[in-house]
Amino acid sequence: MSTEPNAAQIDYWNADVGRTWADLQSLLDEQLKPLGRMAMEALALQGGEQLIDIGCGCGDTSLDLARLVGPAGWITGVDISEPMLARARARTEGLSNFSFLEADAQSHRFTAGAFDAAFSRFGVMFFADPALAFSNIARALKPGGRLAFVCWRRIEDNPWMSAPSAAVADLLPPPLASDPLAPGPFAFADAGRVRDILSEAGFSEIDILARDDLIGVSTLEGQTALALKVGPLGSALRQNPDLTQAVVPRVRECIARYMTPDGARLPASVWIVSAKV
Repeated sequence: MSTEPNAAQIDYWNADVGRTWADLQSLLDEQLKPLGRMAMEALALQGGEQLIDIGCGCGDTSLDLARLVGPAGWITGVDISEPMLARARARTEGLSNFSFLEADAQSHRFTAGAFDAAFSRFGVMFFADPALAFSNIARALKPGGRLAFVCWRRIEDNPWMSAPSAAVADLLPPPLASDPLAPGPFAFADAGRVRDILSEAGFSEIDILARDDLIGVSTLEGQTALALKVGPLGSALRQNPDLTQAVVPRVRECIARYMTPDGARLPASVWIVSAKV
């Protein structure tokens, strides 16, 4: 068990959840890639730049960033999940402009002023102390260094996650009350809070843009698998695996309503956040 400041998250992402995300890597990347690329556009990357990819997971964003900075650039992917980093290292084997670091970006001692920019696709909402974490990230950036990330808005604005849960709510135990500001996927739903955190951490020129999109994967089976393993429904079923068989037909029926000729397309709402030091 970890004793780091983010001990609960480190334990969480190195147990079943980290292994599940590694197993679902191709489906998750297919679903999330368009949203990550919106945040990459905000960085306006140049060839040869050095970047931190915060919460790099299985390496999909690191690969995209590396293509943008070219062979003279360098991507340092940082994550707390060993199962996901193992997948990232396997995917980038033989490529020369990567390094992957199993570390907590809240507390890791990055070389001061070493990076041109920092990026994250849904990897910054899990810090125990967000202001401290972003202060640490700011110190790692050069003067004028840029930050860009994408994070979720409210769960109510994200039917890709909320609709399957709602479809089976009567079959599951009622969810426990939780702190909306605690580390978790929707901890940055309040744009004002995000702005305050970044300002306290020393960032300026903060821009927070609301974006909506339709996301999903190409098959009903794939989208159903994601719904059963990721988010609040996935969490509920990990705690009550005996209920899985009962919920599958309803989840599949729910997802079927969002199928198009191009695959599943479910509404998603995010913030595209950018700033400078």
